[in-house]
Amino acid sequence: MNAEGSAPRDSQRAKVYAAEEFVRTLFDRAAEHGSGSVEFFGTQLTLPPEARFGSVPAVQRYVDEVLALPAVRQQWPKVAPLTVRARRAATAAHYENRDGTGVIAVPDLDTADWAMRELVVLHEIAHHLCAASPPHGSQYVATLCTLAVLVMGPELGHL
Repeated sequence: MNAEGSAPRDSQRAKVYAAEEFVRTLFDRAAEHGSGSVEFFGTQLTLPPEARFGSVPAVQRYVDEVLALPAVRQQWPKVAPLTVRARRAATAAHYENRDGTGVIAVPDLDTADWAMRELVVLHEIAHHLCAASPPHGSQYVATLCTLAVLVMGPELGHL
């Protein structure tokens, strides 16, 4: 809370979204060219495969599997339940906490395939693992990067 009693300003939000869009673009361009590698600031990186999901139940299975990974359990031993639900609006995915249970809402419409991908779901899982305020602050970024490395590998952490 700040002096006026309101939540701190989420001043890094646009930077986090821009960085994630950059990484998703690298994945998309590599896929378009049929290559799993990209040049990143003079270094050739082989990108890990990125999961794509065809349904909300598939996202739920993925979330359950990520939270059950031994490396994730070791890093975050006390993780509250996390469920996935469909969201009508196709313009955003989001995370909310309902009485201690985390909920990820993802659009599952044909026009929202951007949300049915591993990088977006990891972003929402990171919100569940990091309750710090502001929501996209330095603690959140550290959580997202650690989670990405644990789940997808060090190449993604480098990006």
